[in-house]
Amino acid sequence: MNPVYVALDTTDLDYARGLAERLRGSVGGLKLGLEFFSAHGPEGVRAFAGMDLPLFLDLKFHDIPNTVAGACRAVASLGASIINVHASGGAAMLKAAGEAARAVNPEIKVIAVTLLTSLNEADLKSMGIAGAPGEQVVRLAQLSKANGLDGVVCSAHEIAPLRAALGLDFLLVVPGIRPAGSDLNDQSRVMTPPEAHKAGADILVIGRPITVAPDPVKAARDIAKSLGF
Repeated sequence: MNPVYVALDTTDLDYARGLAERLRGSVGGLKLGLEFFSAHGPEGVRAFAGMDLPLFLDLKFHDIPNTVAGACRAVASLGASIINVHASGGAAMLKAAGEAARAVNPEIKVIAVTLLTSLNEADLKSMGIAGAPGEQVVRLAQLSKANGLDGVVCSAHEIAPLRAALGLDFLLVVPGIRPAGSDLNDQSRVMTPPEAHKAGADILVIGRPITVAPDPVKAARDIAKSLGF
């Protein structure tokens, strides 16, 4: 299956819906994030129901366990295949998130954000976190798996150590994907689609290289072709 999920990071519902319709058959799934959800809420997410494309609802919940459980319970009924929380919320929060979401939808995947792909080692140091990004990512991923979550969001550069530590069945969702020659924008730890796919990413989240391309459908198809799809 095509591992590319297109990131529809916009507040324009009609544009997002129209682009998703155009990209059907050229991508493997959709990603809706905070920008979209803040503008349109649950009804905006429901507008994508029936498109026969898996949906990753990227809201990155991070709060006390009871609050995150309630939020996960609320969004688990919206039709998403994947939702996420911040791993740095701790063990109790991670466990509560997974249990609450699966009580509503037993098939949903609940994953955790390890480190945002915009962060580098200097950023971690300024936050009081010692060591390289990869070390922190593995620690947070192990915490997530130990508390029942299905996978993590990670940089492509952490795929190899995560596979070694957590095995092949742990879902790895990888943003910060940039085709060769693309602008990095606000991403720091990036990789091309073929590199990330070969390294073992399960899902590649790609936004601007598709959505702002002169021909988004061609851009998506070119990426899929580079991956062998």
